[in-house]
Amino acid sequence: MMRPLIDRYWLEVARAIESVPRSHLDRAATLLYDCYRRSGTIFVLGNGGSAATASHFVCDLAKGTRQAGQPPFRVIGLSDNMPLITAWANDVSYERVFAEHLAGLVRPLDVVVLISASGNSPNVLAAAETAALNGALSVALTGGNGGRLAGLVDLAVRVNARSIEQVEDLHLMIAHSLCVALRARLQAECTATSTTAGTAVPS
Repeated sequence: MMRPLIDRYWLEVARAIESVPRSHLDRAATLLYDCYRRSGTIFVLGNGGSAATASHFVCDLAKGTRQAGQPPFRVIGLSDNMPLITAWANDVSYERVFAEHLAGLVRPLDVVVLISASGNSPNVLAAAETAALNGALSVALTGGNGGRLAGLVDLAVRVNARSIEQVEDLHLMIAHSLCVALRARLQAECTATSTTAGTAVPS
């Protein structure tokens, strides 16, 4: 019977949720919002399961936050272009697959979101270094002590969990919570704008 194992996993996830500082999530949401308001671009990347989380985050930012009359988020997933990833891996090295792609696109004050459960993936570290060299801001979603990545970014959101699966679970929760918060912020602004326009006195 595997019920005790399943129950334990769910209990550990519940405990891991409490390990994530909400203040860090607020700072991450603010970085993304400010980038949006200055018409900057958000880049998201990760390996393996984190690549899937990166793609999901890109989808939700691009579509799930969109409001009528407001510009959409400018967001690019660096884990999605397999021809380009394999070309860089084959011709240079797998360590450079994100950094080389990022170097051709990133601008000062863009935001790069780097997802790595270990915080030590060489290609993610190289991308963080490229972001810094080009004047971009960076947010890491990591696990444990954050690995080397935590020391290379402007903001590290760490998940203290027992397994990589639980870290990845919470990374998706973090992404969803950021998108929900951003959508609500934009909705409130749209409502405020509509109310102001509706009460304007005709000239």
